[in-house]
Amino acid sequence: MSLIASGGAYADKAADTLRIAFTKELENVDSYFNSSREGVVMQRAVWDGLIYLDPITNEYKGNLATSWAWVDDKTLELKLREGVTFHNGDAFTADDVVATVNFVAKEENGAKTQRNVNWMESAEKVDDFTVRIRTKDVFPAAIEFLAGPVSIYPAKYYAEVGPSGMGLKPVGTGPYKVVEVVPGQHFVLERNENYHDSPKGQPAIAKVDIRTIPDVNTQLAELFSGTLDMIWQVPADQAEKMAAMADRFTVTNELTMRVGYLDMDAAGRSKMDPNPFTDVKVRQAINHAIDRKALVDNLLKGKSKVVSTACYPSQFGCVQDVTSYDYDPEKAKALLAEAGYPDGFSTEFYAYRDRDYAEAIASYLNAVGIKTDFRMLEYSALRELNMKGEAPLSFQTWGSYSINDASAMVSQFFKHGSLDSAQDDQVLEWLNVADSSTDPDKRVEYYGKALKRIADEAFWAPMFSYNTNYVSTKEVEYTPTADEVLRFTTMTWN
Repeated sequence: MSLIASGGAYADKAADTLRIAFTKELENVDSYFNSSREGVVMQRAVWDGLIYLDPITNEYKGNLATSWAWVDDKTLELKLREGVTFHNGDAFTADDVVATVNFVAKEENGAKTQRNVNWMESAEKVDDFTVRIRTKDVFPAAIEFLAGPVSIYPAKYYAEVGPSGMGLKPVGTGPYKVVEVVPGQHFVLERNENYHDSPKGQPAIAKVDIRTIPDVNTQLAELFSGTLDMIWQVPADQAEKMAAMADRFTVTNELTMRVGYLDMDAAGRSKMDPNPFTDVKVRQAINHAIDRKALVDNLLKGKSKVVSTACYPSQFGCVQDVTSYDYDPEKAKALLAEAGYPDGFSTEFYAYRDRDYAEAIASYLNAVGIKTDFRMLEYSALRELNMKGEAPLSFQTWGSYSINDASAMVSQFFKHGSLDSAQDDQVLEWLNVADSSTDPDKRVEYYGKALKRIADEAFWAPMFSYNTNYVSTKEVEYTPTADEVLRFTTMTWN
């Protein structure tokens, strides 16, 4: 087995091809028409944003833009980099920025994660290498978003092919170009030999071969047999076993901005009748029913922490002084009885990832009388169910597109959009103030108000932050970052 693993890995090292696995199916490579972590990884490899956030120093650096300045509270002017070309040979100019922004900012064009783009009103061309982006309201987090999920597309090509065409034959300016797509199954990236002088760095590895392999045990078997060089999001127990073989594999654990939580139908959008989740006592009972620390200690391990907020603690404005719920199953039962459910109730319970985590949560709920009909779905299917308000209870996670601002999480889910299961007017009012204030102290104050109400009303049951385990053969050199983005440009061969 050792010879097989070594021979396989060295063979593709010689071919300068890194082979890696995705666990979840990527519904569309077009970065505006998926909201999965796999999509974020592809986005950062294939496309560029105007600005780049250095994951080590947290410094903003010019990428497709070389400089930027606010003209007024709602107008940002950016000077663009000259001499950049798209993968299809088209020259990058202000026209591409204008076309991209004006397309994705229109809600009717259907970008999956509206929060990432709907803060922009429009873009206009000043000259070939100067643009102005206008925001709908004052939006102090604009630079953070421009350094993350806002990718620039080739105007002419995108007008011709649209999201479906971009999903099949992606074209960007990024460090890697896509040379093969089998939708949802297989993607082959090739080094962009004409990549511009980007802070992302120049890619060292010539090709990246990505296959979708949903089963982690199959991924591990392929790593052993030498047909994969690297896997990620490896469960803690498996990572521990691989770490014991340090002569053959490198295992690295890094924290992430991803938060796991239970989403409850507090607004009563689902078809349950009666609907227990509209009662705050039921939602508080669910919060008390789950032993978050045990989940972290026994399942997630690594650098994960218990979380009590509807945001990641490091995000600007993610106030931590909120109501937290200790593990107290007897109190959970008492609250259920007070709400009129002394014998508990039955509910559908959905998840899309981490079956073992979801099953452990279901066990805690069952123990206090909440009988769960547990169903695993694909991510895209569960997202659609939640958007329609048809999932009464679900285990969800959110990585905020690695945006270190509370608006990327709490405002994503609590501003009366299709994914807002609370639909609380007071929370909406406070978030509108926080999202649009230019005073940092005022932003913190009003995010704090919203987060405290979300916790008091137990609209969610936040549980834990994630960590990610990366496992590779000894031939691969990679240092992961805390934003949970696989950066192929920083991977090299040993």
